Amino acid sequence: MEKPPQIAVLGGGIFVRTQYIPRLAEISDLFVLKAIWSRSQESANSTVELARKVFPYVECKWGEEGLEEIINDSSITGVAVVLAGQYQVEMSLRLLKAGKHVLQDTLGYCLDKMVNLKRNRQHLSISEAETALSHYNTICASIPGQPIWAVAENYRFEPSVVECKKLMEEIGDMMSVQVIVEGSMNSSNPYFSSSWRRNFTGGFILDMGVHFIAGLRMLVGCEIVSVSAITSHVDMMLPPPDNISSIFQLENGCSGVFVMVVSARAPKIFWRVVGLKGTLQLERGNKDGSHGYLVSFYGADGQCKTSFYPFSGVTEELKAYIHDISQATLKKGSNHEAETRLSFVEGARDVAVLDAMLESGMRQGAFVQVKKF
Repeated sequence: MEKPPQIAVLGGGIFVRTQYIPRLAEISDLFVLKAIWSRSQESANSTVELARKVFPYVECKWGEEGLEEIINDSSITGVAVVLAGQYQVEMSLRLLKAGKHVLQDTLGYCLDKMVNLKRNRQHLSISEAETALSHYNTICASIPGQPIWAVAENYRFEPSVVECKKLMEEIGDMMSVQVIVEGSMNSSNPYFSSSWRRNFTGGFILDMGVHFIAGLRMLVGCEIVSVSAITSHVDMMLPPPDNISSIFQLENGCSGVFVMVVSARAPKIFWRVVGLKGTLQLERGNKDGSHGYLVSFYGADGQCKTSFYPFSGVTEELKAYIHDISQATLKKGSNHEAETRLSFVEGARDVAVLDAMLESGMRQGAFVQVKKF
């Protein structure tokens, strides 16, 4: 019987404590949590104390010395990088170079952390993605058995989005697409005071919006080729812009709208696709105390069929990552084809769409072509 892979988690922030540790606990039979690392000893200790309720033997690491111990530990094959955005790409590349399989948190804020926009904003962000991919390809060429670089966008693994994708064929040719995101990023939200999300223009739109673009791209099954957007800054408690209204065109010729309000009094989030034979809608809600998404399918007969799916995207994503690193370890020396929904390229494509929208907003709604990856 094969041994479960050993992994480490880098980070001791909100998402690690509220999501990673509880979700990893749900699938603890699939892996061994060898270590948790944070920059400070205090953060590392408090996070490990929480994790040891389920993972009693997890080691506590901190600082540069602790990081080097993880990098040099050949028993650790996978590392989840859940750090502040500005450190993630650099840290991921360092781990990949050491032969580790990496699961990195979302890319939005990692690839666009410029405070000043004196140059073309899209060029700055997307060039970082291209440079990172170039470094990754160089690493892969020099290491037998390609290290996996996975990016966690969550929504591609939400059961509701997966189910909607299956139903898309039943609505026929697409005629219209809507994505409405009215968020709840106010002072009661634990991420509201996160300083690094405020250190570049479009911080919260990129941080939050990248998930909804990921869901959009998966649902429609084709790429967004161009966008036009208007942005505004209304809530002075948030970094600019905090509102965006965009039209976009898909490569299949269908058009759609993407509207995002970072902080609304009455939050509402949905995707809606109108087809020749029916309409499909995915809307956030709750049922019996569980938060998730309601899938509504309106057929040609006028009847509506609904199904509710609680959130479980993080768990499903972690399962896929652990499966990939297990298979990659078994096939050491040869390349394992990892889950494409987790690929860095998919994450970069999500960012490219939002980046084009923000670029268009700065140019008063000019049409902007979305960078291809």
